[in-house]
Amino acid sequence: MIATNGFEQAEIFEPRQALSDAGVTITLAALDRQPIHGVIYDAATGMSNVSDQYITPDISLTEVHLDDYDALFLPGGVISPDKLRMVPEAVEIVRKVNEKGMLIASICHGPWLLVEADAIRGKKVTGWYSIRTDLANAGAEVLDQEVVVDSNLITSRMPSDIPAFNRAFIQALSN
Repeated sequence: MIATNGFEQAEIFEPRQALSDAGVTITLAALDRQPIHGVIYDAATGMSNVSDQYITPDISLTEVHLDDYDALFLPGGVISPDKLRMVPEAVEIVRKVNEKGMLIASICHGPWLLVEADAIRGKKVTGWYSIRTDLANAGAEVLDQEVVVDSNLITSRMPSDIPAFNRAFIQALSN
């Protein structure tokens, strides 16, 4: 899992718990090992409010060794993926994971990293409404579904899609 400050709280903690309950070991990589905080999206106001909940990364991006992992999870929230898509190490990890054909699961604004890594050209994907033009411009066929699975990619739109996202992610990991 790759994230930094500004991740959508539900999009880290809920999948992380579901994966853990399914027996999956999760490693969180971030820019460094300092605790990072999330945000909570308020659908009524359209605003993301800073959460008081923090998570401490297990490793930094520079410590990631892809041979140690089976999949990559890119959570959303506007801020975290927007910051990470400007970090060469993060983009390179996504690029290499995709080149290896490893499973990549991403939700909400997380697919911005897939765009930067040129990982969605010719694929079917979904994401948060405001990034759909970005996804299409990167060569993807964009669908409005709670979860889209295409080859090694699993994508979802928003926090309300998390149950379907979790099921698809866990199913793909068990194959």
